[in-house]
Amino acid sequence: MRILFKVIPILFIMLGFLISPLEVLGDSGHDVLLKKAYELKEQYKETEALAVYEEIIAADASNFEALCHASLLHSRMGDRFTDDSRKLEHFNTAKTYATRAYELNSLDARANYAMALSLSCLAMVSGPKQRLALIAQVKDYLDATLLTDGVHADAWHLLGRWYFKMANLNFAEVTAYKMMGSLNGRANNQDAVHAMKMAIQHNPSNLRYYYDLACIYQEMKEKEASVATLQQAVALNLDLQTKEEMELSRRCKIMLQDFLK
Repeated sequence: MRILFKVIPILFIMLGFLISPLEVLGDSGHDVLLKKAYELKEQYKETEALAVYEEIIAADASNFEALCHASLLHSRMGDRFTDDSRKLEHFNTAKTYATRAYELNSLDARANYAMALSLSCLAMVSGPKQRLALIAQVKDYLDATLLTDGVHADAWHLLGRWYFKMANLNFAEVTAYKMMGSLNGRANNQDAVHAMKMAIQHNPSNLRYYYDLACIYQEMKEKEASVATLQQAVALNLDLQTKEEMELSRRCKIMLQDFLK
């Protein structure tokens, strides 16, 4: 578990947000700006895209699309900072936007996923007691996401990480969860593997999914499964566009080389 949750920060943040593009844009009068922001994000100009989404929110505080996208971008961007204060600033904003989107439509998969992701991010920069309370809430939002969008790869991935965390709690954490009355049944590593495989099934070009699955197999001491997963990742031969993708590719190759020595 230490490898999965410490080698690369939680964000694992997704290489794609899986929010439907232009066809979901409504007739709010902000369609042109929404299209512009979406295109900027697709060009990996996330700072510029976020600025446009927040411009829309400033003019229309109940713009659901902008709130969802802005929340996810803040979660993603906050993870890139090394100091917790900067992370917390982004993560709190992500939670604020996600909450507003959720209040507008609590049944929508995008709002539920934005809530789950923002809570997961906040948990990583919170004290022990608050961290446990935040993590305990994540599962409900992920379940709601997948109930209405069963092919939401990022939600499956985050669920896999949640299962892995819950399956490998230390004694103090288990005791604390029980005292809080928020231990959501028995999670195990096989649950985590299944969720990660579902993420890969629905988005087979995301290196993060393969890397995290390989780390889970490594923790389970299933070397052959870990090697096979890493080989799949390397065989993708993707056209890497971001520093995160290049770093994940590098780690996959190093991990595979270590196994094959």
